[in-house]
Formats: sequence, C-alpha cells, structure tokens
Amino acid sequence: MRTEGRHRYLRAVTRTRILARAGISAAAVAALALGGVLAAARAPAASHAVSNGAGGQLSITKEYFGSTVEPYTGKLTPTYRYTMTNAQGVTIQLLSYGATTQAIYVPGSDGQVADVVLGFATLADYVAENSPPVTANGGPYFGETIGRYANRIAGGTFQLMQPDGKVHTYTVALNNGPNSLHGGLVGFGSHVWSQVGGLITTNDEVGVTLQLVSPNGDGAAPNTSPGCTSFPQGCTGYPAQITVDVTFTLSNAGQYGIHYVVHNDSPNLNTVVNLTNHSYFNLAGEASGSAASQVVSINADDYTPVDATSIPLGTEVPVAGTPFDFLRPRTIASGIDDCTQPSSQACQQLLIGHGYDHNWVLNTTGPQLDGLTLAATAYDPVSGRHLTVWTDQPGIQFYTSNFLDGTLIGISGHLYRQTQAYAFETEDFPNAPNQPNFPSAELFAGQTMTTTTIFAFSS
Repeated sequence: MRTEGRHRYLRAVTRTRILARAGISAAAVAALALGGVLAAARAPAASHAVSNGAGGQLSITKEYFGSTVEPYTGKLTPTYRYTMTNAQGVTIQLLSYGATTQAIYVPGSDGQVADVVLGFATLADYVAENSPPVTANGGPYFGETIGRYANRIAGGTFQLMQPDGKVHTYTVALNNGPNSLHGGLVGFGSHVWSQVGGLITTNDEVGVTLQLVSPNGDGAAPNTSPGCTSFPQGCTGYPAQITVDVTFTLSNAGQYGIHYVVHNDSPNLNTVVNLTNHSYFNLAGEASGSAASQVVSINADDYTPVDATSIPLGTEVPVAGTPFDFLRPRTIASGIDDCTQPSSQACQQLLIGHGYDHNWVLNTTGPQLDGLTLAATAYDPVSGRHLTVWTDQPGIQFYTSNFLDGTLIGISGHLYRQTQAYAFETEDFPNAPNQPNFPSAELFAGQTMTTTTIFAFSS
C-alpha cells in the first residue's frame, strides 16, 4: 500500500500546468512541489537501497557511462547511468545523456523478464544515432526527454507576444522536411543533464532528479548552418532561459513516474515549452519483432488530423467509426487494417503517417490515479505484460515506429524495424504555438509549469 507521503508528493507535483508566482526560483519551486517528502530522503551515495517491509528491497545505483562533448559548453563531460529496481523485479536504466530511458525490464506472467523499450547499448550509439546534431534528418529519439518543443512546429517559425507589448517572430532549425521536430537539430536529448541532490529513496520508491538549463536563444545559428538556411537571418532559437528539473521514480507498484518542473528564468521574455518522454514500447521485448499484435486503448474521443507534412490542420475530428478509434482495446494491426474506405480521411491520414503518428485529444474524464487521468493502455497477450499510461497533459502522440527501416542495431544486437514498437508521447498538441485554438504551450516570464506522466507496468 502506498504511504501517505507518496500521496502528498504526487498531489503536489501533478497539478496540470500550474503557473507559480513570478520570481520564484526553479530550485524553490521544485522544493515546494516535492513538499519535503523526497528531499528529506535523498542521500549523496552512489547507491542506496531501502526495505519495502516485505522482505525485498528497492534500490538505486549510479555508474559512469562514458564521456561526450556537451553542446552548450563544448567540453568533454562525463555521463552516468542510474539503475532503479523494485521488489517486484522491475528494473529501469536511465541515462544522464538526454535524460534518456535506456531500458525497462519487466517480468511476464510466466516470470520471464524482458526489456520492453527500444534503446542502444553504448553512449557512442546514442550520440551518433539517437538525435544526431550535425544532420538535418532527425533520429529515432529512443527514450529521450524531448524539448524544448516536443513534436512539430510548422515551418520552424512561431510568434509570441512579449512583455514589451510587441509580437516577436522566432525561428528554429528545420530537421523534419519543412518543419522543426523535437526541438530541432540539438534538442534536449543531445545534452548531458546534471543530477540535482542525492539519490532519492523512500519506503515506496527510488529515483533521481536531473536538470538542464536551456539558455536564451537555444538553437540559434547562422543561415549557413544545417536546418537554418531557409531563414535569411538564420535561426533565432527559443526565447528565454529555462531551468528544467525532471524527477524519475520507480515504485514498488511498478509505476515509472516522470515529474517535470520547468521555470522560465527570464524576467522579460515569454517562451514556449513542450516536454515528453519518447520511449518506444514493445511489451513482448525489444528484440521480439513486430508489436502489431499487441492490444492498445486510448482514452480519447477525438484526434487532430494532419497535412501532408504531419502538421495538424487545426481541427479535432471524432475517432468513432474510424481506424483511430481505440476507445475499446484493439490490436494495432486491426486499426491499420481497418481501412475499408481507402479514400476516407482517416485512411488518408494513415498513408501520410505511414501508420499511426498522430495526436489524440485526451478525455478529461475516466479513471484517475493521484490526480492523473488514464491516457492509454497496452497489453501483450503472449507475455501477459500490461502498460497503463496516466497523465495531466492534454494530448498523446501515438506513434508506431513507422520510420524504423532495419538500419539501427538495438541494445541486444537486433535490428529494429517498422511496427517493432510504439510510443505514447504525453504532451501539448503539435504546432500549438501556431494554432490559437489549441491548448497553449506558452510559459510566461518568471513563471513555472509542472506536469507528470506515469507509466505503470504489471503482468
């Protein structure tokens, strides 16, 4: 049973897109969000374990994972891997490079343990392949913490009204055809995050907080740089310095909690922020082949159809009677095969995305967990593994790994191919800065937002 401390903690950190009072520091806001529950349990040791009262132990360890050049500083910087294990046999490996979820090991109903997310084996693989910063064609983004803006911004351009009363235009690198995807060429997944405080241990969970300070003008580059040649003045980058703290926790209930606190450090610049976790799930195991027979549900009555470049058209369309209807659990394959009218809008949408790569408008009603609403579920009938996704975000991008083409070698030495996994990206809507009818992704000067997603595993 969860402790009351766990309840207080989640109630504090899962308020939907709370904007704190201007002028409060990121550290202070983080401390207020945690309510002292986790802060009191932090220890500076490289490993720590706590009895769960049932004969098993929660544990967390930290180990060196290699060094790479940090783009902000240009200096060779060490990275680390955190391994969190609960008493039920769930193990999560988290990297400080990109605040990346490298592996999630989950027992099946037969007791067999499998890694249920796609990933790479080495730091060199992540640097070279995951979101390569020197090419204008993106990457798979396996497990990354995505930012500054998850998903797509049309034309790499958006406008913001600033406190000076003027509307300013901002440009960010194009790395997905004519659009900017997942923060541009050097998104948050290409940076080395810093640990804040010690390792977290309570009677119910273990974890760690990782931090990234993104400067004003993050992503700025001249018009001779890749992705910025379309803009005569080059890329301006994102306005305002922000401090991002993400707390990753694993509980004995099998809940992988991801808790974001973002503070706009600028007193006079507004900005846009959209963060998500980009894990690719395959509940049969990352090396098991296609995940198309796994069963998915999405708690959404509507989705946002897209144009030929995967930018939302600005409308919300009912899923009822279309391949986008996952209100009742169905296999991924059955949804894709449900195109009995190829000329219909929904079937045309699947052609554009080469499968599912769309934003669902999450319902605000349904089952609740500590203030979070049920977003999606997945189930593998063979292994008996379940995944339940809870969030306070307005949208979820369901992506069926449509662009994996067998050229990437995964953590266990196997090639990754189309439909081998699927992502549940809880986030603001794609291109929201350019769609005034979408929920706002703006973060005002001096203010703070928090959001939480939980991936809960069972068998």
